[in-house]
Amino acid sequence: MLDPIVNFFTGVFHAIGRGIGYAIGVLLWPFLWAGRWYTQRGWILKAVLGAAIVGIVALYAYFIWNTQHWKNFDTDYVKAYTFDNTPPNLPGGVAPQQGSEGEVRTCTRSAITDVAAGLIDYNVNQNAWISSMILYKLGLFGLDWDRTPFLDNKASFQRGINQAIRRTTIELVDTLGRVRGTSQIDQDLQDARGAMAFDEETWYFGLSPFGPKTPTPSFYRSARTKLLSFNGRLKACNAIFDARADNLIQFVDRIANDLGATSAILRERSELHNNGWFDVRADDRFWFAYGQLYGYYGILTAAHHDFQDVIRSRGLETLWNQTEDQARSALRIQPLIISNGREDGWIMPTHLATMGFYVLRVRSNLVEIRAVLDR
Repeated sequence: MLDPIVNFFTGVFHAIGRGIGYAIGVLLWPFLWAGRWYTQRGWILKAVLGAAIVGIVALYAYFIWNTQHWKNFDTDYVKAYTFDNTPPNLPGGVAPQQGSEGEVRTCTRSAITDVAAGLIDYNVNQNAWISSMILYKLGLFGLDWDRTPFLDNKASFQRGINQAIRRTTIELVDTLGRVRGTSQIDQDLQDARGAMAFDEETWYFGLSPFGPKTPTPSFYRSARTKLLSFNGRLKACNAIFDARADNLIQFVDRIANDLGATSAILRERSELHNNGWFDVRADDRFWFAYGQLYGYYGILTAAHHDFQDVIRSRGLETLWNQTEDQARSALRIQPLIISNGREDGWIMPTHLATMGFYVLRVRSNLVEIRAVLDR
């Protein structure tokens, strides 16, 4: 009596097995054909093709290793910086000018500049810059890696850090750094800003325009050199870091606006594309915001040092410490797989909404700091 049922399910499983075998055969057929074709060629052609295949495999191994190995990643990286709180005297024994709202800092390095240079070093010297690697540009069979769930997290994280560095170099040029004795823009900072404005995806060769190019990491390394040069001249009393309250207002305001734009991106993705673990763009949105907070955590800690007199005189110590702590708290969120689920969902978490919450917390504190400074 049960034989027809058993035979039916047996036939179903056999059909499934044949279907799977057929699918695997279709996938493996090009490789089998290529293997047979390769064995029938002469030894010279075999050697050339073999070397090419080994080179491609090695290139992919190098690419995959760099996307997965985050060298020197440390959420407490700011502890490695020892900021000097006592600037030396000017030449001739004349002390730097002091003011009730801070000082025009001279003869001491800028912590903001040092941290920005350190973040560049982390992005392009300690780690390979993923976004301009040839295999990242080629994508997965022509599909942009950002539109896949694979191998794009580190690239997004680096671009987030880069956004914080770019904003910082702009403010260094526009408000914070000057040539000593004049109100002129400092050329080292101007060069650093120009180098950081270079696009993030240039390789050694390009099609538009056609020909060899200077890759992106080289421009960013030159920006780091210029930032360190400015700090060297700052320590030698040949440049000015203008740590006034009005400059801090503008600096804080620009960072808050930058984080506000990121918060809007996270909100849009979270509300309109909440497909849980199957949202392939959620990971790059998450890690970009994470990298941005990673960068601003160091920059804001450095600004605490550079503007210490302004912060102290305005009674902002507690609020500024809270802002740093909130940025650091966001860095504790390190999920293995990014999920963009519904906020009322109970199976798939909503990592984008969580990261957006932390971004808004930091931004709201910066807005409050600005309001206190503006009184």
